[in-house]
Amino acid sequence: MRIGISRFRRALLLTALLPLLAACENSATAFMVEGKEHALILVREQKVFWTDEVKQAVIASRLPNCQKRVTIHPGVRELVDMQVYEAGDRLWALHQGNRWYLASTEVCRVQDWDNAAGKPPGRLVGSFTLKEGVPAFVSAPADGG
Repeated sequence: MRIGISRFRRALLLTALLPLLAACENSATAFMVEGKEHALILVREQKVFWTDEVKQAVIASRLPNCQKRVTIHPGVRELVDMQVYEAGDRLWALHQGNRWYLASTEVCRVQDWDNAAGKPPGRLVGSFTLKEGVPAFVSAPADGG
């Protein structure tokens, strides 16, 4: 009888912990540039539930020539929108909160960008945002509005 109670307690404890484990995030969301071989991908990973900090990375991918994952500044539990702007040939400016990044699929690089002017360098392509509670890439309207 004692073994049965011990198993019951263990099962009850694991069941109680499930909502806490579900609070962790592990997501990857893509802006498809030209089909599935050419994309910018935002990766977010929260390995422990007791912190609000979420590790973030951007993958610049243009297969077979380029695929590189670069860690960027951490985010918070709820995704802060990241706007994606055209910045040149195979070059994009990413804006999240007060941070700017440049991502190139030509030279396969993602880096911080000190955008002193604070203005986008080109047309808004779309945003990494929460859509129905899940990270997603949402394209900007074609008319720019």
